[in-house]
Amino acid sequence: MHFSPCLLAFTERRLIAWDCASGVLQDWPLRAGMRLRISDQSGLGQLDLMDERGRQALWRFTLKVNLQAQRFEEAFNHRDQGQDVQADEAQLCPSCQAVLPEGSEECPSCQRELHTPPSTWVLLRLWRFARPYQGQLLLGFLLMMGATGATLVSPYLTMPLMDKVLIPFQNGQQIDPGLVAMYLSGLLGAALVSWVLGWAKTYILALVSERIAADLRTATFEHLLGLSLEYFGSKRTGDLMSRIGSETDRISVFLSLHALDFITDVLMLVMTALILFSINPWLALATLLPLPFIAWMIHLVRDRLRTGFEKIDRVWGEVTSVLADTIPGIRVVKAFAQERREAQRFKDANAHNLAVNDKLNKTWSLFSPTVALLTEIGLLVVWAFGISLIAGGQITVGTLTAFIAYIGRFYGRLDSMSRIVSVTQKAAAGAKRIFDILDHQSNVPEPSNPVQLASVQGGIMLQDIGFRYGNRSVIRGLNLEIKPGEMIGLVGHSGSGKSTLVNLICRFYDVTEGAIKVDGVDLRRFRLADFRRHIGLVLQEPFLFFGTIAENIAYGKPGATREEIVAAARAAHAHEFILRLPQGYDSLVGERGQGLSGGERQRISIARALLIDPRILIMDEATSAVDTETEKEIQKALDNLVRGRTTIAIAHRLSTLRKADRLVVMDRGEIVEVGPHDELIEKQGAYWRLWEAQARRVEAEGEGGLIVVAPNANAHTANA
Repeated sequence: MHFSPCLLAFTERRLIAWDCASGVLQDWPLRAGMRLRISDQSGLGQLDLMDERGRQALWRFTLKVNLQAQRFEEAFNHRDQGQDVQADEAQLCPSCQAVLPEGSEECPSCQRELHTPPSTWVLLRLWRFARPYQGQLLLGFLLMMGATGATLVSPYLTMPLMDKVLIPFQNGQQIDPGLVAMYLSGLLGAALVSWVLGWAKTYILALVSERIAADLRTATFEHLLGLSLEYFGSKRTGDLMSRIGSETDRISVFLSLHALDFITDVLMLVMTALILFSINPWLALATLLPLPFIAWMIHLVRDRLRTGFEKIDRVWGEVTSVLADTIPGIRVVKAFAQERREAQRFKDANAHNLAVNDKLNKTWSLFSPTVALLTEIGLLVVWAFGISLIAGGQITVGTLTAFIAYIGRFYGRLDSMSRIVSVTQKAAAGAKRIFDILDHQSNVPEPSNPVQLASVQGGIMLQDIGFRYGNRSVIRGLNLEIKPGEMIGLVGHSGSGKSTLVNLICRFYDVTEGAIKVDGVDLRRFRLADFRRHIGLVLQEPFLFFGTIAENIAYGKPGATREEIVAAARAAHAHEFILRLPQGYDSLVGERGQGLSGGERQRISIARALLIDPRILIMDEATSAVDTETEKEIQKALDNLVRGRTTIAIAHRLSTLRKADRLVVMDRGEIVEVGPHDELIEKQGAYWRLWEAQARRVEAEGEGGLIVVAPNANAHTANA
């Protein structure tokens, strides 16, 4: 299976194949009934040239060129119909040019977010979450203006205190105690008013910002739950946890502290500038001299900071993803003695995070001292210009003193604003990652005019369905009718499309071709929650949540009574082992049910499905991972579960499906055989071959035989 470049082309008269490596050229004259057939499995595609006599030629290819092969096949098979097979540009992924699923703008094959630099304007989108609290925000803004105005009173009172009290005293005049008391009372009153108003506005705006962040977290998580499984297939748990957790916390801190400081700084600058110009315009101009240079520097580093912080967020997501992978899988880590490897993986991710932070800190470390230097130079300019004005008799010492006090506050706020640039870009990067989730549309959308679903009979019709994951075709041209109450067994080799088919029936994904109908109505016309309420799902690896056994059984029906929970557990043959636990039904099962055995978790999963009394039951390898004795217990529970329901079962052991009304044999996304067990055995087709292979394997295991395949060697049989 060595690959080399090859050219495949067709004209109006013939199909041409040229092997670039060997230089061999082949051609086939085109005839009526000649067609191409494409198939793929396990990363390898195959293109067959077929006619009425059978296969005439085949070409194998890697799935990297699967999209081109599909277009070639379509063009060839429609050559007599004059159809233009060039896909509509609106239906192509702009990144990889793969054909998008119908009704979707998301490419499943490259479903990764484009890491575009976040814009500061993304913070304005938070207004959607702030709108319910606009009254409190307005009150906080008014309090902020009052507090800022109160802080500007003190420097203004220093002018008369210097000119009318202190300087006359130096010239030999007596101090007027009443005048001093009045000015000092004004200073004390301004300080108290500023403190009260500052406390009130900080408290109110902190409460509002926490509520905005809480609403943002809730909205993000609710939207995340509504996305299809395709989205989660390309995301890491740690990254999503980082977004909903740390990013919203960062936004909350920005809104409650830094955004508030920024607005206060702007108000302080504007009000201070007005006061300075009212005192002496020329001295005010000298004060504002460094401002353009500082604004230019902020603009210069803003983009670097914004892209840098967004990259830091992504790298931090990699660090948390290592934790999210390792901690839940700690049993596997210890079983294979890979503690050092996982520690090194975390160390590498942490080192990457450190390197990215160091690179950004080079820019930031230069920026802040430069701003401080410019403000110091500005202060020196004011001193020099002010002394010259005093020497010329244009201003008094008190005026210069007030100016210096105002300038200290002015430049202090200016330095604070420059530091807020960093925090703002961090918040913008976090908001962008949050809105990346909120802007993502599910590939399994809710219908605009849903059909009401009061009850389900359980009849399922699959009409010419096809499903494509990216540029890989998984299901193609599949037709099947399942009657209400019928039990169907799905069998076939791994990768034949069995699990994909049940995922489509559950509408975890939407078909790209054809339709799936339940009781004669297309699935896409039902509300997802209404439809899935009638489906019971029993998986090969049952997932239990941290909590009590009763809570896990009642997960699909939270309002279930204890009697209903116990009845479901009895039917699932779980009641006896539950009573042996220390707290019975109130026993904690631990995270992911680690406190229970595989068979016990599976029986709780069956009880969970029984409790909701579904009309359609999906079982995906429900007994493949347990021992024979446990399988018997689970099989008894399954017999109770399938009674009177439409059941679709996938089983590793074919013997467990002998009770099925019909068996559906799948291969490469297509149905190759359908019928009862005995009938398919008599045909000696695909199912018979599977049955015989499994029977031989069971016989070998029963005799204690172990098949060992060594690299570059023949197979050997060793007695265990």
